[in-house]
Amino acid sequence: MHDWQTMDRAALDDAYANADHIAGAADYPPRWAAEAAAFREGLGARAETHAYGDHPRQRFDLFHPEGTAKGLAVFVHGGYWRRFDRTDWSHLAAGALAHGHAVAMPGYVLAPEARIREITAMIAQAVASAAARVPGPVRLAGHSAGGHLVARMVMADAHPACAARIATVVPISPVGDLRPLVPQTMNADLRLDAAEAEAESPALGTPIPGPKVFTHVGGDERPAFLWQAERLAEAWHHPLRIHEGRHHFDVIEALADPDSGMVADLLA
Repeated sequence: MHDWQTMDRAALDDAYANADHIAGAADYPPRWAAEAAAFREGLGARAETHAYGDHPRQRFDLFHPEGTAKGLAVFVHGGYWRRFDRTDWSHLAAGALAHGHAVAMPGYVLAPEARIREITAMIAQAVASAAARVPGPVRLAGHSAGGHLVARMVMADAHPACAARIATVVPISPVGDLRPLVPQTMNADLRLDAAEAEAESPALGTPIPGPKVFTHVGGDERPAFLWQAERLAEAWHHPLRIHEGRHHFDVIEALADPDSGMVADLLA
């Protein structure tokens, strides 16, 4: 139970401060960026970049498998809507690529320049733009804030033009209920009010019929994130996969493994 309504700002800030509770947390971002760069270099001409809007961050990388793609997988990165870029995560495409799927990794304008509702609309545009380039089913995965964003793609008020093609959604350590973020210090950047927090919370809404949804979370994550994952799984009546021994930063490594259960859910 995450009784966020009785917690003061300092306690809530700490409850959602993942890096403060992960050993060697500062080593992860440069490692991710280096692995991602090496992965893109290895793909050569099978790695492309396309624009889906006018802002420099409105770009997506598109990685092609060898041969004809079976469909499209999309990974949306996290960072509390405030950090990171599409180019930090390229290596996580390895699992889906190995199974013959093209993989798109969109960037988006970060907060505070963009509000969360605007980022939701950007991801809908990016998914639709990538799907227009790759026929077949569309499969979505996202981590943390990205988990929130891919869940939003299968809600009636936000889904992209290709919604009828979305086969699976895998929110990984998602923020499914945004209301606990409103009292936090980070909200100076997010600028959430009560109405937007509620409207943008997948756990308070309903998905469109059709797509299969599987929420994944690390067993060693902060209690707040275990609660967030449970909230979404319970609200949407879909399976919750808990990865024992994994925390918020390393749970996503399963996407790079073609034989992982996470990739199996994505391609289900």
